[in-house]
Amino acid sequence: MRTMGMGLAFAIVMLLGVSIDKVNAEIFIVTVEGEPVVSYRGGVQGFEATAVESDEELDVTSEVVTSYARHLENKHDMLLATLFDPGSYKKVYSYRHLINGFAVHVAPEQAEILRQAPGVISVERDWKVRRLTTHTPQFLGLPTGVWPTGGGFDRAGEDIVIGFVDSGIHPFHPSFSTRNTEPYGPLPKYRGKCEVNPETKRDFCNGKIIGAQHFAEAAKASGQFNPEMDLDSPLDGDGHGSHTASIAAGNNGIEVRMNGFEFGRASGMAPRARIAVYKALYRLFGGFVADVVAAIDQAVHDGVDILNLSVGPNSPPATTKTTFLNPFDATLLSAVKAGVFVVQAAGNGGPFPKTLLSYSPWIATVAAAVDDRRYKNHLTLGNGKILAGLGLSPATHANQTFTMVAANDVLLDSSAGKFSPSDCQRPEVLNKHLVEGNILLCGYSFNFVIGTASIKKVAETAKSLGAVGFVLAVENVSPGTKFDPVPVGIPGILITDVSKSEELIDYYNISTSRDWTGRVKSFKSIGSIGFGLEPILHKSAPQVALFSSRGPNIKDYSFEDADILKPDILAPGSLIWAAWSPNGTDEANYVGEEFAMISGTSMAAPHIAGIAALVKQKHPHWSPAAIKSALMTTSTTLDRAEKPLQAQQYSGSETMTFVQATPFDYGSGHVNPRAALDPGLVFDAGYQDYLGFLCTTPGIDAGEIRNYTHSPCNYTIGRPANFNSPSITISRLVGTQTVTRIVTNVAEEETYVIQAKMAPEIAIETNPPAMTLRPGASVFQTNLCFSAATSKPPAVRDVAGRELRGADIRGGISYYILPAIIVGPDLAGGVSKSNDTCPPQVIQENNEFNDGIKVYFTNTDMKKGVIRTSSDINIRFADATSCSTSLVWRLHELDALTGKYYVSVGGVLGNPGPQTVSNWFKIEKYKLAYKLRFCPSVCKFCKVICRDIGIFKDKNGKRRLALSDVPFEVVFKT
Repeated sequence: MRTMGMGLAFAIVMLLGVSIDKVNAEIFIVTVEGEPVVSYRGGVQGFEATAVESDEELDVTSEVVTSYARHLENKHDMLLATLFDPGSYKKVYSYRHLINGFAVHVAPEQAEILRQAPGVISVERDWKVRRLTTHTPQFLGLPTGVWPTGGGFDRAGEDIVIGFVDSGIHPFHPSFSTRNTEPYGPLPKYRGKCEVNPETKRDFCNGKIIGAQHFAEAAKASGQFNPEMDLDSPLDGDGHGSHTASIAAGNNGIEVRMNGFEFGRASGMAPRARIAVYKALYRLFGGFVADVVAAIDQAVHDGVDILNLSVGPNSPPATTKTTFLNPFDATLLSAVKAGVFVVQAAGNGGPFPKTLLSYSPWIATVAAAVDDRRYKNHLTLGNGKILAGLGLSPATHANQTFTMVAANDVLLDSSAGKFSPSDCQRPEVLNKHLVEGNILLCGYSFNFVIGTASIKKVAETAKSLGAVGFVLAVENVSPGTKFDPVPVGIPGILITDVSKSEELIDYYNISTSRDWTGRVKSFKSIGSIGFGLEPILHKSAPQVALFSSRGPNIKDYSFEDADILKPDILAPGSLIWAAWSPNGTDEANYVGEEFAMISGTSMAAPHIAGIAALVKQKHPHWSPAAIKSALMTTSTTLDRAEKPLQAQQYSGSETMTFVQATPFDYGSGHVNPRAALDPGLVFDAGYQDYLGFLCTTPGIDAGEIRNYTHSPCNYTIGRPANFNSPSITISRLVGTQTVTRIVTNVAEEETYVIQAKMAPEIAIETNPPAMTLRPGASVFQTNLCFSAATSKPPAVRDVAGRELRGADIRGGISYYILPAIIVGPDLAGGVSKSNDTCPPQVIQENNEFNDGIKVYFTNTDMKKGVIRTSSDINIRFADATSCSTSLVWRLHELDALTGKYYVSVGGVLGNPGPQTVSNWFKIEKYKLAYKLRFCPSVCKFCKVICRDIGIFKDKNGKRRLALSDVPFEVVFKT
């Protein structure tokens, strides 16, 4: 019977009396030897195995699980008690279900003692994380194309539990009310609890909200938690958590009203889904990974189906060797193993490359799109110029113009200058008599960027002074500054284009007369503000939002490219109307409001979480990987106008422009919920596949993998690009490389033809060219072989699988089974240097050739300088020293007009190696001689690409006959 090595270590460790340094103490996340509940296979005396197979539900209520979990926690306590005196440390959490470890508040010196203790695997300093819709259901086609398939909106998402690790929830919001809905019954599979509101003595749950807990022990131990400001309960003191929860699972048809105007009716993607709240983010400081890991561990223990994480680290983890292995990502890997679909926001660091904050293949990473709804407004000047801007506001009176007065010119006295009066945040420093009845001009300073000033406050200032409206002019801007329209109750506009702001300022200065001191004598500039409350719908949608983080994905802190595509998918994330907490402070423009319209990949992620709930409802037994595959393979890379997706980007100046988007911007494409319900094929993967990805990623030590996963590297997939993902990424293609994918049929019997489209710099061949799959879980393997043909960096291209059903091609829709082939720029010219044998790259596997090989035409039908196609041709691949051991091919005439041949070797008909007679050879002029070329016929729809034949050096140093950029010279032997 195997015992845990950690238990023996306790008996020999001396008690080290170290008093806690409360000034320098920090939170550390410690992992220790021994499997967590999700992967424990037995071996500890007295405790039965608790491990689940990949995607199998974990029964946390069983005595076997609870007793082993207690055993792990006792081990954690024993280790700390053995090392340190009571009172010199504080254990914050014990992690038992997904990882085996704990979070502890200790001094750095104590952390070093822990690091050296027997049985301790890793000690990581805790790091911070940060917070990373009326119209989108219609934009995504949910009311007409998706909800009816599940019984209508009042059944969409029924009995699916979505967990939100966020800033809490506003439980009294109408988006979460059960007043006008069919009562929610008990849901035995969910085991979470509802905390009690300390003020009302009532819990936070109502059936729709099925669980509500908060996690702040690490924040409290760090000294950054303020119970009054941060609210020591699941109540949302920020607004962000309520917003994300209502996007995914808010009630349908909730009126969005602000400033007396209705902006539409809000709905979540899965209106009937249950909401489980795990608050771990707070107003002022964001959150700590120790709290977030505890929240995730609890959510999986409670039985959530889907986990939404609109949260991410401030930067790639610097304390671990890879982005894929750290306490946060390892916890999420175990969550996926337990069958939970995990969604994470990509980050808001765009439009710059390598700004992603979500890295691992077991996570669905979501980029943000701008949908077809735009809010625009305009300011008309007295000189006839019309300046475009943003402003969700009513218009000034029709056919009237109003005098414009700048805030700096209407100060009560000169001492008001110290209050940044141009921000228009303090009405008491401005002269009401000069402002009343006019348009107030204000300046957009850095205070608006950092949140100490708000457009909402500008509107309140203008209204309190009797202004008819306001203009806020941006005079300078930094790349990355995001401007969103803000609903206000009086006419108002934000001029975001610096050049337009300069036009406004020039007009104002020319029209305004001043005395010799600079004081205004008369205000003569006039203008009017347009109506901005109605959205404009655009066909050029969706677009990748400017702020959405971009790939390529990285595998380590040195920003080395990873062989996994991120982001995975694109979803609406710009100007999303959703629920808000009245005491929320995340957006200064919405303080005190019930709704907010904000942007971010935080808003995109819950769209995918809600749509995944609809897929899970229809296919309850699908794995997380299958759900992710369905979402990715059915996504679209075209906009509403049937043109390639565009991405917002900065031009050389500070202005925004549009460029054609790539998979580094959108992943597989923009989500298509209706198609995702019936994907035809899925690329499935389980826990062993994720381990295979880790074990084949260069730079990751097998011991480190075992430390985090408690699993050895016994399962290999050859290389990271072979991970069975719905996308293929090869960051450094040198020579040739074969990539394998396995597809599972989840529909009726269907035939698929694989079509490969690549730039000329990359040759791609597929095997087989087509596949017919039987109904049910029919599994099929397909190989794709890539070759670097030149040293020029290639463009990104697709591999598409088009489904055929007799004459019906699913309404002509192309299904992108492998939607993104990403090939890096490090290409090899010349002879192939790949270390693999990549069919059909290797033409003759059995024979080895030295550097002195000569190639001859040897049959009597050849005359020097002339090739006759009227009969067969013999070709001899011979050593310079010996012809007796050489290889002889006979090229048989296939098509005399086009010069096509097929080959027999040793009298056996058929091409050598893995080729068939459907592939052919040709002879072409080369230098002063000829060269032999191989032309694989991948499929009857595919363009044929002929490649030269030369030498291939395999992984054992053997020289094989293969495709090469340096061909043989074929000469005549007389």
